[in-house]
Amino acid sequence: MSDYQVNNPATGELEATYPAANDSDIQHAIKSADDAYQDWRHVSLNERSALMHKVADIYIERQDELAQIVATEMGKPVAQAKGEIGLVADIYRYYADNAEQLLATSKIEVDTGSASVEKHPVGALLGIMPWNYPHYQVARFVAPNVMAGNTIILKHAPQCPKTAEVIVDILKDAGLPKGVYNNIFATNEQAATIIQDKRVQGISLTGSERAGAAVAKEAGGALKKVVLELGGSDAFIVAADADIAQAVQNAIVGRFGNTGQACNAAKRLIVVEEVYEPFVKGFTDAVRGISAADPMQEDTFIGPMSSMSAAKNLQKQLDSAIQDGATVLVEGGMTKDKAGAWFAPAVLADVDSSMNVYSEELFGPVAVIYKARDIAHAIEIANDVPFGLGASIQTQDADLAADIADKLEVGMVTINAPSGSEANTPFGGVKRSGFGRELGTLGITEFLNYKLIRDKS
Repeated sequence: MSDYQVNNPATGELEATYPAANDSDIQHAIKSADDAYQDWRHVSLNERSALMHKVADIYIERQDELAQIVATEMGKPVAQAKGEIGLVADIYRYYADNAEQLLATSKIEVDTGSASVEKHPVGALLGIMPWNYPHYQVARFVAPNVMAGNTIILKHAPQCPKTAEVIVDILKDAGLPKGVYNNIFATNEQAATIIQDKRVQGISLTGSERAGAAVAKEAGGALKKVVLELGGSDAFIVAADADIAQAVQNAIVGRFGNTGQACNAAKRLIVVEEVYEPFVKGFTDAVRGISAADPMQEDTFIGPMSSMSAAKNLQKQLDSAIQDGATVLVEGGMTKDKAGAWFAPAVLADVDSSMNVYSEELFGPVAVIYKARDIAHAIEIANDVPFGLGASIQTQDADLAADIADKLEVGMVTINAPSGSEANTPFGGVKRSGFGRELGTLGITEFLNYKLIRDKS
C-alpha cells in the first residue's frame, strides 16, 4: 500500500491512494531537474516573472476548487484555505515583481580597479514540505528559488498527494518548462538518496524537529546547505495596559486558526497578573463558544485535526498534563461520538517546568495560560523553552513593545495582532525552531552563489 493517501479527517474514510515513487522515478526526477537547470538559469527575469504572474492568476481562478481539496486532505476550513491560496498568489507576485531588484549586482568600494558581487543560482534543490499549509509552504520555497534560476525537486507530505499533483498542473499550465519543478512521492530513504546526489545543491525542510535533525545530518554529511523551519511554542504576552477584548480576539485567532496546527500559533498565553482574571474569563468564554464543524462550510472556524494519529498524539499530551497537575479551564479533547479526527478545544493553566508539556509543542487546539508576576517574568517564561520561532505582544505602549521584542529569543515578533505571514516579510526562527529564512527580501538569498568579480586592472 502506498504511503501517499487521502484519508479524509472529517469522515475517517480513505478516499484515494497514490503509488510511491520507485528508485528509477527518483533518478529521473534528479536528472530532469539538473538538465532543466542548464537552460532555466539563462532564461531572462522578465520571462520568469511573466510565468510567475500566470501561476498567481491560476491560483486565484482555481481558489474554490483548491480549497475544497485541502479541506478533504487535511481538514482545513475552506474559508481559511481560500485565504491560504490568496497568500500563495501574493507570494508568486511578490517575487515576480521584485526579483530583479533582489538579484541585482552589488558594487563594492575598493582602492584600485573595481569589485562587485553577482547573485547566481546554484542548481537543483530538494524541498520537503508539510501538510498544514500545503500550498503556502510550497510557494514560499518555489517562488523565490525558481525566480532566482534554480530548479526544484519537491517531496510533499504523504497525506496531501492530490494537492501535490494540482501544484504540478498549475505550474505546467502557467508555462513552466519541463523539469524546472518535479514532484516525487518519495520515501524518507529516497529523500536521503536525493540529498546525497552530487547534482542536488541544497535542501529546504519545513516539519518536525525529528525530521529536521535527520535531514540536517544527511545534508551535513554531504556538505549541502539546508534551511530548516521546524516547530514552535510561540508566546503570546499580554501586558497590563493591553486592550483585553482585542487581546482575547487575537489570542483566539492566533491559537485556533488552522485548528491550532501552525508552527507559529500562539501556543502559550502569558498574562501579567494585573489583567490575568479578566483575560482568562474573556478567553475561556470565547473558547466555550467554539465547536469543531464541517470544514466544507464557509462559516467553520475549527475543523477536524489533520489525522487520527495527530489527534491521538495531542490527546496523550493533554492527558499527561492533567495527570501531572495542570488545571483544566476548558474541557476538550477527542470527540468519540463520531468518526474522524475531531478534537474539541481545551484550555489549561498551572503548567510548570516539571511537566513534559511545559517544553513540548502542542500542535492542535489546546491553549496553555501562564500567569506572570510582571513583564520581566513574562519574558522569562517566554524564553524558557527550546523553541524560538515567533511571539506576539499585546500592549498599547510602543516603547514597552519595543523593549519586550528586543528581549525575546525568537525570529519574529508581532505586536497587537496574531502572528501571521506575508509575502514581503521574512519567516523563520532560532534555537530548535530551525535556521534560515523564507519569504521577503531574505527568502531569495538562501540558495544563491554570491560571486565576487574583482578587476584590479
